[in-house]
Amino acid sequence: MAKHKKERIVLHQGDEEINISYDSLRSAVLVLRAINHELRRNIVNLLEKEDRMTVTQIYIKLRIEQSVASQHLAILRKAGIVEPHREGKYIYYSLEKTRISKIADLVSTLAD
Repeated sequence: MAKHKKERIVLHQGDEEINISYDSLRSAVLVLRAINHELRRNIVNLLEKEDRMTVTQIYIKLRIEQSVASQHLAILRKAGIVEPHREGKYIYYSLEKTRISKIADLVSTLAD
């Protein structure tokens, strides 16, 4: 049975109730699965340091094949962790910091 997007999940932490939307939880899971890979974490760390990079800059810096870099960037893009920006013939990737911050807050709430 599929969950409805408006559905809420209530978690209990002692006397406190944590209300989370099903959508938020699914979003967090997608992000956590995406960064649960060493190479993708390396890409995220690299983009955090460099702010924005092309796929060519990424695969050269990480010493991997272009196709491998592109596949992992696609997973990060689908999870909403990186954002592509086209400038002429180049596509630059940068971190979607707002989304990452929201997911970090949710995970922190659940971990407490």
